[in-house]
Order: sequence, then structure tokens, then C-alpha cells
Amino acid sequence: MSSIETFINLILYSDKYLNVITQNYGGWTYVIIFLIIFCETGLVITPFLPGDSILFATGALASIGSLKISILFMLLCMAAVIGDTVNYYIGQKVGKKILEKKDVKYINKEYLKKANSFYEKHGPMAIVLGRFIPIIRTFVPFVAGIGEMSYLKFTIYNMLGGLLWVTLFLGGGYFFGNLPFIKQHFSYVVIAIIVISIIPAIAVFIKEKRDGDNIERIL
Repeated sequence: MSSIETFINLILYSDKYLNVITQNYGGWTYVIIFLIIFCETGLVITPFLPGDSILFATGALASIGSLKISILFMLLCMAAVIGDTVNYYIGQKVGKKILEKKDVKYINKEYLKKANSFYEKHGPMAIVLGRFIPIIRTFVPFVAGIGEMSYLKFTIYNMLGGLLWVTLFLGGGYFFGNLPFIKQHFSYVVIAIIVISIIPAIAVFIKEKRDGDNIERIL
């Protein structure tokens, strides 16, 4: 099985993988999940990590007593907020140098441009809204650091976005993840979560394309 197939399976069947991890590693599962969420939000080289599905699957495991929801909520909110804070500082320190380079190893500059466009359109609220869009959520705090958003303002929106994101997906898994229909069709639920998450980004892209076409017609 190729690494791509393995990664796709990890996303679609994250409930089964997490269950195996919980059985084999016990309390270390909390550390593993913390690191996944921290890396997805905190490191610009790991935007591919499946934060949404991991949160949902983790909530489902907590609902059957495999993990404690109170500990998960506290740890994952911390992971989300600390991750974005680290990303903000990375953007502040080296972001401009990265933008000046033509090619940057391990970083997709196209994603960076999209995140920058999203940030310019929504301002500070991009920190909150970006939480719910895969890929974009990894790059928005980085862009905020480049744009020199004040740390106080960033922290307020960072904490709000992190709290809402973890509450929605962890809580969704906790309350609905073990319903018979969802358990039997978990991979389809994950696909639905991903599709719904990227709808805002698609809408922004379509609007920008239309605006661009309208400007060309005028000119």
C-alpha cells in the first residue's frame, strides 16, 4: 500500500486507528492526539494532518469511556491555541523571507497565497473562520504573523477560534459519533465533514474569480 493510500485510510478510518492506538498505548493516546493537533495548526509543513476527523473520532471514543472528555477538551484546546501561537511567531520571524524566495522546500506557496487572500478579505476574523477550513487553518496564523497583527488581537481571535473548533468537532463526535448509522458509515461522515469544511474556501475562490472576470470586462 502506498503512503498516499495509507494517509487516505488514516483520515477515512481514523476511528479504527485511534481505537487501536488507545488499546496499545493507553494514557499516551492523549499525548499523541495533542501532538497531531499541535502540528497541524502550528507547523506550516504539516497542513495535511486530519485535524477535523481526528477531533470527531476522539470525541466518539470518549463517549464510550475509552478516553475522558474533560481531559481531551482541555488538552486539545491548548494544542489548538498553542499551535496557532507558534505558527504566528514563525510567520513573524521568517515569513517575509519565505515569501521572497521563489521555491521553498516543504511549503506550498500556492496554499500560502490562498491563505493570504483569505486573511486580507476577512481580517482578524480569518483566524476564527480559518479554523474550519483544512489547509487554510494551518497558514492563516502564519500569514497573520507576517502581517504583524498585534499579539493581543491575535490571541483573542486565536482562543475564540480554537475553542469553537474543538467544541464543535470533539463535541460532535462525543454526542453523535456512536450513533449506529454514523458508526456504520464513518468514512462517509468524514468525507462530508471535509466537503462542508472546504465549501467556504470554494465560495471565496468563485467570488474572487467572478470579480476578476468583471474587472477584465470593464477594462
